[in-house]
Amino acid sequence: MDADAFWGATGITERLHAALDTKVLAPDRPRCASGWDVEVAALGEHLAKRSGPVRIVGASNGCTVAVLLALSFPELVDRLLLAWPATGDDAAANERARAGMVSRGCPPAAADGLLAGGILRGVADVELASLDRIRVAVLPSVPENPSHQRKTVDALLGSIRGSRELAGCPEPPTPAFRDRSGPPYQDQLVRTIVEFVN
Repeated sequence: MDADAFWGATGITERLHAALDTKVLAPDRPRCASGWDVEVAALGEHLAKRSGPVRIVGASNGCTVAVLLALSFPELVDRLLLAWPATGDDAAANERARAGMVSRGCPPAAADGLLAGGILRGVADVELASLDRIRVAVLPSVPENPSHQRKTVDALLGSIRGSRELAGCPEPPTPAFRDRSGPPYQDQLVRTIVEFVN
């Protein structure tokens, strides 16, 4: 999954550009990264060139990168939206993720390292408490699914003092998000993101 498939092809990036009076970046995460530090270094290049305030929206496993970027650039990041956080403290979810990673060529040791952590993969639970200096919101997957469980949202809200929950929806690349017979999720998601970052 790349940024265009997640944010671009679903119309989210275009709608955010139109709705926000600020620069919107939707960079790709590095493919086949051997560790979270590789992702943070690559995406951190975008932040190192900026002055604050920066608002970060992370999605699924990108929530890990978003949190690690906020911890690495505390002077820049003032808002953090964790959308559809990938469940990290579930053995069955991790085993499915590991099998998928290894089947696509990820070395088993690298897969194990990427899946290590607590509530979020790659983040120690104690690190989450230090995010209380910025505004943090969590957007759940509705309905929840094995990779994006409600218990993860509840654990994040309980670990990050002052965080709040936003209206949830399915993840953009899923058929449920694009289903025209259901609620207008694109409008809801864009409105939710705009209200939070503003």
